[in-house]
Amino acid sequence: MTRKQRRLTLIGIAGGILAIALGLVLYAMNDTIVFFNSPADIQAKNVQPGTRLRLGGLVKEGTVQRGADQQITFEVMDAQASMKVHYKGLLPDLFREGQGVVAEGVLENASVFRADSVLAKHDENYMPREVADALKKQGHWQGEANAAPKTQ
Repeated sequence: MTRKQRRLTLIGIAGGILAIALGLVLYAMNDTIVFFNSPADIQAKNVQPGTRLRLGGLVKEGTVQRGADQQITFEVMDAQASMKVHYKGLLPDLFREGQGVVAEGVLENASVFRADSVLAKHDENYMPREVADALKKQGHWQGEANAAPKTQ
């Protein structure tokens, strides 16, 4: 076997080992590469209490209750299920009923989630004023005729 053949064989073996290692890592991370779980996902997967995860969905209308000492309770819902969330702290400015939210925390039981951070999601139609003004100036504005663009 020549030096070139040995080198190519060694490179091939090393590449194969790296491919196998990458495949095993991706397989192991299969369930953890999720940005958030919906309430229906959590109920369907039968997640055990005490599990740390991210819960995402819409804040259910009429469920936001503010208590003493920055205690806030609300429900996060999706099309099939809803889950009560307890949070202590300041909420983001974009947080409101009917708006998307992602809460990170610990599942207390099958229907209660204790969040330690809450992220409010803006809608997909958001556009900074500068970008909207530039699009209007160029004649490419696709927004509603009378609607002003949202500001931060």
